[in-house]
Amino acid sequence: MMPQAGLSSSTNIKLPLSFIIYGLMTFIVAQMTLFIRHDALTEGFFRTPDIWMGVHFLLLGFAVMIAMGAMYQLIPVALLTSIWSESFGFIQLGVTIIGITGFAVLLGVSPGHAIYGGIIAILGILMFIFQMTKTILHQKTKNWLTYFILGSILCLFLTITAGFFLAFNLRYGSIANHETILYTHILLGISGWFTLLIFGISYKLVPMFSLAHGYSEKLTKYVFFTYIAGIVLFMIGMWTYYHVLQVIGLFFLFLGFLLFRLHIREMLKNRMKRKLDIPFSFALLATNIGLGVHLVAFICSVFHIVDTTIWGWIIFIYVMGWIIFSILGYLYKIVPFLWWTHSYSDKIGTEKVPTLQQMINENMAIVLYIAFIIGSIGLVCGALLQIGLLVILFQGILVLATILYTATIIRVLLV
Repeated sequence: MMPQAGLSSSTNIKLPLSFIIYGLMTFIVAQMTLFIRHDALTEGFFRTPDIWMGVHFLLLGFAVMIAMGAMYQLIPVALLTSIWSESFGFIQLGVTIIGITGFAVLLGVSPGHAIYGGIIAILGILMFIFQMTKTILHQKTKNWLTYFILGSILCLFLTITAGFFLAFNLRYGSIANHETILYTHILLGISGWFTLLIFGISYKLVPMFSLAHGYSEKLTKYVFFTYIAGIVLFMIGMWTYYHVLQVIGLFFLFLGFLLFRLHIREMLKNRMKRKLDIPFSFALLATNIGLGVHLVAFICSVFHIVDTTIWGWIIFIYVMGWIIFSILGYLYKIVPFLWWTHSYSDKIGTEKVPTLQQMINENMAIVLYIAFIIGSIGLVCGALLQIGLLVILFQGILVLATILYTATIIRVLLV
């Protein structure tokens, strides 16, 4: 079985894989950090240095770095243009690794000095934004995928800007509205940067992995503008302390996500591949979780629920169930495709090469994804019930699943 067309590109495979490998390492570190601080999770204390460190290893170290690696590989294919500079990409990789590692560690051991690691991390991310912007400017014909990527990159820039002010405040404490800046940082990060990017990448990968053809693309623009409107309205509502505007913003976010999910369903109705594989199905499951969390968030805002513990776990479910699960699903397919294309595509007919079934262990995928689902559900339930033993058990399951998932991905590179 050969890879579907569309995943290979002229990008040096060492560049995206370097991002991915570092991301997987920090995924393990993040889960182990949260396991060690299981007491804080049990009590619902998210604003502690160790939890900050674990969360930023998870979101910056894992999710952002995996997203960057995927974009280095997929953007040239999706936009039909070459990466502006691969050499610059390797420099950006080194700077970002130093910055993210330093920032996350300092958040855990000396929050007041985290700004110094944060400055290096911001520099690395700005280099990435510059790289992607230069790449997109070379695209001859813009499409909706271009706009999703531009929107996500803009939100990434605003996210790190807000993050800088937060780190500055931890050091010097001279900026007012710290809470509002924090919520803006979270909103732009998870709903702006990650969600818009996953939307855009899904519009490329869903048809590719399901062999979908002949579906309408009309909903794409409504998804984009509705979701963007939700982000803007909710953010304005936070800064003006106008609750009604926050409710309206969350409704538009839910509506935009609902339109995206309906569009995905329309694509799948027009697919040629009747049986979808496990990793792709797991990524599709993540869309249902994301939609459900948007609905819950909207309902909570309507009833003016302001309990920080409840919202903390809503955010956790969104990050884990939508963002992380999407990455875990897509990555399990992308890495084997990339490695097969790099190592064996030019050897067909001249020597025996492994098949994708041999490179993708679907039986292990079933076990891993079930473990991630059980671990996440159990962790939330144990924390909400404040039963420490359950938190230890299910966070331990997540640690084990993370280690095995990483080992499975690394194994592909040894085939």
